[in-house]
Amino acid sequence: MLKPHLKTRLPGPKARAWIAKDQRFVSPSYTRVYPAVIAHGKGVWLTDVDGNQLLDFNAGIAVCSTGHAHPKVVAAIKAQAEKLLHYSGTDFYYTPEIELAERLAKLVQTGKDNRVFLCNSGTEAVEGALKLARYKSKRPQFLAFLHSFHGRTMGALSVTSSKAKQRKGFFPLVPGVTHVPYAYCYRCVFNLTHPSCNLACLKYIEEEILGTIVPPEEVAGILFEPVLGEGGYVFPPDDWIRGLRNLATKYGMFLIADEIQSGMGRTGKMLALEHSRVKPDIVTLAKGIASGLPLGAFVAPAEIMDWEPGSHGTTFGGNPVSCAAGLATLEVLNAGLVANSAKVGAFMLKELNERLLDHPMVGDIRGRGLMIGVEIVKDKRAKERAPKERDAIVQKCFEKGLLILGSGANTVRMMPPLVITKEEAKVGLDILEEVLLEVLPLRK
Repeated sequence: MLKPHLKTRLPGPKARAWIAKDQRFVSPSYTRVYPAVIAHGKGVWLTDVDGNQLLDFNAGIAVCSTGHAHPKVVAAIKAQAEKLLHYSGTDFYYTPEIELAERLAKLVQTGKDNRVFLCNSGTEAVEGALKLARYKSKRPQFLAFLHSFHGRTMGALSVTSSKAKQRKGFFPLVPGVTHVPYAYCYRCVFNLTHPSCNLACLKYIEEEILGTIVPPEEVAGILFEPVLGEGGYVFPPDDWIRGLRNLATKYGMFLIADEIQSGMGRTGKMLALEHSRVKPDIVTLAKGIASGLPLGAFVAPAEIMDWEPGSHGTTFGGNPVSCAAGLATLEVLNAGLVANSAKVGAFMLKELNERLLDHPMVGDIRGRGLMIGVEIVKDKRAKERAPKERDAIVQKCFEKGLLILGSGANTVRMMPPLVITKEEAKVGLDILEEVLLEVLPLRK
């Protein structure tokens, strides 16, 4: 299949019926962007309940790293399901959990021998990382970043600052979190507008935040995303990440890297931090780790993860079926998908720059691997953000059979499964270009 095939206008009649039932029985807190009701998928293609075939540039929000229903992952899930579904790995032992922990311990480059805690999700991984940092450091405070997203449970929500509505109605949150600018000064209208602001941001943290508000000897850790995900797909300079490493080391803080969206091959390397060659103290993983099954992890050197039994636990985390999916996912990623992410991602960036960089609504195009953002503006010269226009682009792409999402205030993000080919990527880019020209035609 090389292009979406639409049997009905979206959403179709069956989809509308399911959505009506959803609105009756499902929590209204879910944030559905467009009315896609999916029945099944294969690779980068999804089929909805009306038989419409859609091109997926979402991968279930960067989760389905090996594509939908990858045969090796499905086979591993079936084989494990026939052996053992559950036996609580924090109270007993089973081999898939131990084997996956070994693989992840060797994957994360801290420069030391690692240990792994397996959980169910990204937000649980963040919660565990925060608990571990407090437990080991005996310090109560954390630094986190503006526009970051780390999850929705109370601890993870306390370090999140992506959207005010995510926190509205839930105060008081966990105390001891101070948010600081991410790789740019607060005066910048756009991320990375002024290159010198990256160093100014680090100086601001050290001199203004640690110098006047938060005593550095009370900070357990600095939690950051190597790529700002929900905040707009912002890729900070490697020097800024290395500066964070130096700052954490100087004051005895743990550097905690949230690789939940940027990890597992998404940026063309297994972890995004490999681009900057920075070694963190604690890393959180989830999303693409098990190709769609619930699994998360946080990884730290054995000298940090040395808490006593009972300090932290989980009933379902490290479930044997999820671990089997995780092992199969790692095998498939290492067999060529990480390299494909780098190759097809470079192709997409080149195509986007050649086609869209001069469009008056495109303020910036940025990405690494298959983690790509296109910033939508009202006026390229004034760089006024265009959130309504961005949302219209997302909806029009859906109506043409391309599934994409927004990120931050005005960025379109593309994060297709890592199995995508150049030919499939081109189909999606054709639709995006067509939609942009419909929203604002170029003047000849």
